[in-house]
Amino acid sequence: MTFVNKYYISDTHLGHERMLSMQPRPFGSIDEHDEYIVTAWNSVVGDGDMVYHLGDFAFSLSRDAERIRGIFARLKGHKYLVIGNHDTDKRGCLHPTLASLEWASRPEHAMRTEDGGHDLWLSHYAARSWPSQHYGAYHFYGHSHGKLPGVGRSRDVGVDMPDVFFQPRTFAELAAKMELPDAE
Repeated sequence: MTFVNKYYISDTHLGHERMLSMQPRPFGSIDEHDEYIVTAWNSVVGDGDMVYHLGDFAFSLSRDAERIRGIFARLKGHKYLVIGNHDTDKRGCLHPTLASLEWASRPEHAMRTEDGGHDLWLSHYAARSWPSQHYGAYHFYGHSHGKLPGVGRSRDVGVDMPDVFFQPRTFAELAAKMELPDAE
């Protein structure tokens, strides 16, 4: 059996041209941005690996549905989606384009997993407290595009973070950059 790695990433905003100037992001076009993400993703993720995407996977979902499906199909790994604010339609339901993709499980607004013996709470939004926080659980989030510092065992895993830089990262890579509280 092949060893499976788990990876985490958020806020790829595939197809979101305005994101290039809003953040800003260092790409000349949205096509260059999206291709960089596919290449960076596939350079670390294997076919059997798991990738938890913590929301805002893509933009222009109705207009660019086929393009988004094509990009999704090119990304390696078993992909899980934690729903972000740009992943829903105007009624707050998962956008049909994203709902039609072959996620490893049903997209959820939050997920709990274990990685390397660590309990991990995944959400698109940062939380001040999360399940099992007082028992050493970690919390990964997105949405804030590097503008909201983590607290204790929480941190932003969005592509705009310097140590993420548009590539899924492992728990060990992400936890290594955290300022952990003293022993509880």
